[in-house]
Amino acid sequence: MTTCTPRAAWINLLRRVHFYIGLCAGPFIFIAALTGTLYVATPQLESLIYRQALSAETQGERHPIAEQIAVARQAIGGLAAVFAVRPALTPGETTRVMFSDPALGESESRALFIDPVTLAVKGDMTVYGSSGILPLRQWIDYAHRSLLLGDAGRLYSELAASWMWVAAIGGIALWFVTRPKRRINNRQQNSRRLHSTLGWCLLVGMLLFSATGLTWSQWAGGNVDTLRASFGWLTPQVNTQLSGPGASQDPHAEYQSHHEGMAMGMPMLIPLSRYDEVLATAQHAGLSANRLEIRPPKNSDRAWTVTEIDRRWPTQVDAVAIDGNRMQVIDRTHFADFPLMAKLTRWGVDFHMGILFGLVNQLLLIAFGAALCIMIVIGYRLWWLRRPAAGVQNPLSTLTQGWLLLSTAGKGCVMLVAVLLGLAMPVLGGSLLLFVAVDLLRWRMSSAAIRESVAE
Repeated sequence: MTTCTPRAAWINLLRRVHFYIGLCAGPFIFIAALTGTLYVATPQLESLIYRQALSAETQGERHPIAEQIAVARQAIGGLAAVFAVRPALTPGETTRVMFSDPALGESESRALFIDPVTLAVKGDMTVYGSSGILPLRQWIDYAHRSLLLGDAGRLYSELAASWMWVAAIGGIALWFVTRPKRRINNRQQNSRRLHSTLGWCLLVGMLLFSATGLTWSQWAGGNVDTLRASFGWLTPQVNTQLSGPGASQDPHAEYQSHHEGMAMGMPMLIPLSRYDEVLATAQHAGLSANRLEIRPPKNSDRAWTVTEIDRRWPTQVDAVAIDGNRMQVIDRTHFADFPLMAKLTRWGVDFHMGILFGLVNQLLLIAFGAALCIMIVIGYRLWWLRRPAAGVQNPLSTLTQGWLLLSTAGKGCVMLVAVLLGLAMPVLGGSLLLFVAVDLLRWRMSSAAIRESVAE
């Protein structure tokens, strides 16, 4: 029976865990970093590609929103349901009229871009999500989120987000307990030194992107929402109920309302002039951002909503609910009054998307993504330099043996932490079971090989 000191046992287990994460989850983290970098690097390119749709006349009198919507509706034919309108409040920009289309995917809408001065239709394309990204970044976002494989592909991004923070903290801990006392110059130590240096530099970013990525994830995201709800950290939403008690807060209200809007049948018969009246009421109520979104009510007992959508710094995301019959504000939310955790969530998500600080945010994330990809490649180089000779099997190179060398209390602690993390992050838990199953097989094979060599 192999024995070692408690400290050596923990180091060996930590090393094996870090190795498995790098070997098995590393490729997914690499893809997420690469596609995320492409996402934040392309807004300017997207603005150039779709300049025709986004640009309008700067001189001349702007027509009411009602006329712009009428032109957009005529262009697509029929009485399609207007999901939302983003009026052009800055000279030179087009108004975006977004229609529900059952043929599109979840969180997608068909947007027509109208010149508010000439009433010309400047563009017609699919936009995605609350940020309204255009087709180029929509494709990159799908690749980042699900490898273009739909909901099944989302397992990849959740796997990357679930393990990245574990790899980051484990790598730093491993550096603390195994760093050499003196500087050694050889290929392996130089690579290890660069890998560790990048790990230190990227530590905060890896923790942040893991946390924000998990809030969007398919499985762990629900647990995150439950936790936020239990501590009162949900983002406040305006109450659009015109009669009866207000609906309870929903952490996915933004996405759910979009999905419900897409699933609506015939649109409500709303006078188009109401859009101009609602906009004027919202601006009079204090919504001062140059980027606003107007959403009509889904049915007769709901209010209109007008939301600021400028997520740069300083963040402007105030919202009002307006009774369209009386043109009165019935509810409002102020970002300044959000709970601290709701603000941090908003800022974290916007930073993750490269929006919060504009170009500075983009450049920082591009550097982060490139450095993370390099660090992963160096990690694989380290594994290649330290790989065992062909045919050599050592039980100590397995998680199973590393766990067996721990004390009874240590074994119990590891099991408890693994179970809790697996329950909180199901994809992490499922992949951990797979790691353990493969590792157990390796342990049995290496142990059998040693017994055979001793017998000979």
